[in-house]
Amino acid sequence: MNKSLLAVYNIKPNGTTSGAYSLVLEEVQGKRKLPIIIGIYEAKAIAMKLENMMPSRPLTHDLLQNVVGSFGIEVTEVVIHDFVEGVFFARLNCVLDGNTQAIDARPSDAVALAVRFGCPIFCEQKVMEAAAVETDGEEQMTPMPEENPEDPFGLDDPVDPGENLATLSPEDLQRELDLAIQKEDYERAGLIRDEMDRRSNT
Repeated sequence: MNKSLLAVYNIKPNGTTSGAYSLVLEEVQGKRKLPIIIGIYEAKAIAMKLENMMPSRPLTHDLLQNVVGSFGIEVTEVVIHDFVEGVFFARLNCVLDGNTQAIDARPSDAVALAVRFGCPIFCEQKVMEAAAVETDGEEQMTPMPEENPEDPFGLDDPVDPGENLATLSPEDLQRELDLAIQKEDYERAGLIRDEMDRRSNT
């Protein structure tokens, strides 16, 4: 088989890139792990679904799942198929009325949809060989934290907004503001609005 079946192993803040998270995927049958740097919004979208957290209103990936399901489209699998100059490429394989269509996607969005549709996540061997880390045990890789089973991905851990907000795009800032309001984190919402105001005045 020229593809490896992967599962979500961990999601944690990236230690070198401010405002980013590391999504770690692991081989279901194997020792290799595939770390992918993703944005905070996508990290929370994946983690919230895995934690069975229900937002008061559908997030973007929930909305897409509802739209796709309403039209009878089946997402059969996610494939991470290429790795070029440090950038991963993925696709969604979808079926409608017996016809298969491959749709390009960022790996972060593809995984966020995979955990919602319950479809498998595959990675081409050439990508695993280029970017995966082989571990004999747990060295340099920590599984999902179990200290707080109600928040295994640490979504409720305090995040220093001063480090993150300046790196976010205007679109991501708006998403973060919406998420902060949904979680009733008005202190963070106020800091985000301050950052938005600062940019509009420069």
